Amino acid sequence: MTLKQKIGQFFFPAVFINDTEENIQATERLIKEHNIGGLTFFHSRASAATNYETKKKIVLNDDSFQRLKELIIRYQNCATTPLLMSIDAEWGLAMRVEKTPQYPYAITLGALPNNQKNLVYEVGKQIGLDLKSVGIHYNLAPLADINNNPNNPVIGYRSFGQNKEKVSDFALEYLRGMNDVGILGCLKHFPGHGNTNVDSHLGLPVLKETLEELLANELVPFLKGIEHNVDSIMIGHLAVPALNDGKDTSATLSKSVIETLLRKQLGYNGLVISDALNMHSVSKLYDQKGLLEWEAFNAGNDVLCFAENVPEGIQEILKNATPERIEASFQRIWKCKQKAGITDGNLSLPDTSINHFDFENTSKLNLKIAQNCITKIKDNHNTVTVFDAKNREDLAKISIYKNTDNVFFKSLTHALPSSEFSYEIGGESVLNELEKNLNKFDTLIISLFVPKAKPLNNFDIEESVLQFLGNVLTTKKCVLYVFGNPYALQIIPNLEHALGIIEMYQDFSEFQETAAEQLLENMDCKGTLPVMVSIQ
Repeated sequence: MTLKQKIGQFFFPAVFINDTEENIQATERLIKEHNIGGLTFFHSRASAATNYETKKKIVLNDDSFQRLKELIIRYQNCATTPLLMSIDAEWGLAMRVEKTPQYPYAITLGALPNNQKNLVYEVGKQIGLDLKSVGIHYNLAPLADINNNPNNPVIGYRSFGQNKEKVSDFALEYLRGMNDVGILGCLKHFPGHGNTNVDSHLGLPVLKETLEELLANELVPFLKGIEHNVDSIMIGHLAVPALNDGKDTSATLSKSVIETLLRKQLGYNGLVISDALNMHSVSKLYDQKGLLEWEAFNAGNDVLCFAENVPEGIQEILKNATPERIEASFQRIWKCKQKAGITDGNLSLPDTSINHFDFENTSKLNLKIAQNCITKIKDNHNTVTVFDAKNREDLAKISIYKNTDNVFFKSLTHALPSSEFSYEIGGESVLNELEKNLNKFDTLIISLFVPKAKPLNNFDIEESVLQFLGNVLTTKKCVLYVFGNPYALQIIPNLEHALGIIEMYQDFSEFQETAAEQLLENMDCKGTLPVMVSIQ
């Protein structure tokens, strides 16, 4: 390759599974004309996190899975140099593609006991096999961020928790699972995005920690990854003034973070990839096209993810970088391509005749995880209480944000028949009516299906719902099952009055079945909260 062709390998522009033919052809031209190194797949332009404020509606497409495979074949066929195909699949292809296997969030896995970390390995392995089947070689996961800020708007449920040792061990298990089936992994977001309260898709978070504090906490999972030769490390769009002479420079654009800290002090010589360069924390810094790409490369990134100015970026790097630096980054990328098995004529393309997944293995694995992560936060003989109330016809079940036709209620019906109520939408007037209907019942089983995993707007739990819960918790004997982010527990008023609280983390059918089994059989709960939660 010429120097210019080698520079092309540093660019991984975004591509969208559901896109126009015009845009697909534009990507084909980029591949042919600029010898780009890889692509990063997203569902659609509307789904990109930076489009959040435009409120664009995401149009779902049941054919996304098949379309992804067809696009991968099409793009590979027009590439002179095999493309390294990448995607964010933290909890599986389902993060980006409809009707594909979904595995639990990292926060759910973080609730598993240490002696069940093999289940994290299995998740990594299964995700790896799913990616391999569609022609993807590189998963931009898992997070190595330690989640020690409950108000973090973007990390939260995507982190294994706040225990640095557990985050380190579980991230390595996930990586090992993927690597064992031939998929590359990535630890992100260096030097640690957990203790921030700004979404870097929309603004620049600032970490106030000193280097000593970072080494004692945030950097621990990255250090463990470096010890185990992690394939790649993604640099986060976050500023660490202590590492930048007091300046709020994004780590993605900081030589002192990448070259000095990561390369020299921590001894990492693997692939360094930038976080998406379209994110607003960095994308609006330069008016001249190509300058952002050059500055990110100059700071020490080998791969420029979601680069939006490929021709201009190549020219800026060609103009400014030394041949030695270009060669060093090229060799790191090439080594990853070799490990992924796509060089020397070994590239295999996906089989378009297989248009479905075997979801049975996914379900079995999710059930094992549910049985081992279920977490008892409070228990005053829940099982005895509800069966006594059933015998007195004092028992009712309430489902919040799902109708009564849910797996949890269905699994309880035979052994615990009772009146059933639900709230999905309607606000204060509907909830007032519901509260009146509950007057004659003494004991309530409440299932709260938390609407959103992110904490924005109280996880989308309405204020009227919180007031309703606060009222019934003080006037009834309540056993609460929470299917969602454990941080949601912090916003429920009067929660200390609940007789029992069980945290389930996910609303998958396997988790609902496990919740019912726990209640009916007074089953031991093996999980522990992966984050500190204060209950009102």
